[in-house]
Amino acid sequence: MDKIIRATAGDGFIKMAVINAKDLVQRACDIHSLTPTTAAALGRTLCAASLLGNAMKEEKATLTVRINGGGPIGSIVAVSDSDGCVRGYVQNPGVDLPLRQDGKLDVGGAVGAAGMLTVSRDIGLKEPYIGSTELVSGEIAEDITAYLLESEQVPSACALGVLVDTDRTIKAAGGFIVQLMPGASEEIISKLEDNIFYMDQLTTILDEDGADAIFSQVLKGFEHHIVGDSPVSYRCYCSRERVAQALSVIDRKDLEEIIAEGKPISVKCQFCDSDYSFECSDVEAILKAEK
Repeated sequence: MDKIIRATAGDGFIKMAVINAKDLVQRACDIHSLTPTTAAALGRTLCAASLLGNAMKEEKATLTVRINGGGPIGSIVAVSDSDGCVRGYVQNPGVDLPLRQDGKLDVGGAVGAAGMLTVSRDIGLKEPYIGSTELVSGEIAEDITAYLLESEQVPSACALGVLVDTDRTIKAAGGFIVQLMPGASEEIISKLEDNIFYMDQLTTILDEDGADAIFSQVLKGFEHHIVGDSPVSYRCYCSRERVAQALSVIDRKDLEEIIAEGKPISVKCQFCDSDYSFECSDVEAILKAEK
């Protein structure tokens, strides 16, 4: 089962969250017909959004991660609720690149690094809180780390991974974010850095030993305490009513043109590919409701 596990260590100076997300990334692949490269790019972004969203305290808050690095993949969007349940899409899902020289998927090449990573938090106020940072590599995890340090002033380390099997199914997916609280000693920082540097490959740990084993490697030498866990999934909140509401803000003349053509219109959700059909009478009802 996909879930986020949270822990503290180092006498409270270290906070860490780990996500196991194999099923939700597989769900994204099935919906969007992703290639191995786009599966890794969107999967990593979904994991990051889930970890960040789950950390929000406001019950009905949402968090959106947008990445556009100028690469062939185009834009990546992932949206999380405060439980860590996510949905997302990639602009060009059919992009696939040759493997890098080290045999790994070329996510950085597909995403590009000539652009921005933007995180928007909507906690129910008039305007969302928006923070942005320039992309470091397009590999997603390094970019999230840079965002947390530059935009939120929180020293952090992030690792994200998606392992695609030979049949293009998702074998493992997940990641972690570990953060240092104010007052952390140089000894704690140094030990944590060493642990992360020498840890096994993330997707190997997830595939062979599970999410719990990530704590053992990253927090080696520290006494850590699990403080909670929560299930996460790929979840879209679209509905016919929400789509109708979106249509209601379209310019009145455009709606009148749709009615004049006498043909039903189809609106597809970017996040889950659900298709909503509206007859001319439906559009007329939307126009009348505006009056």
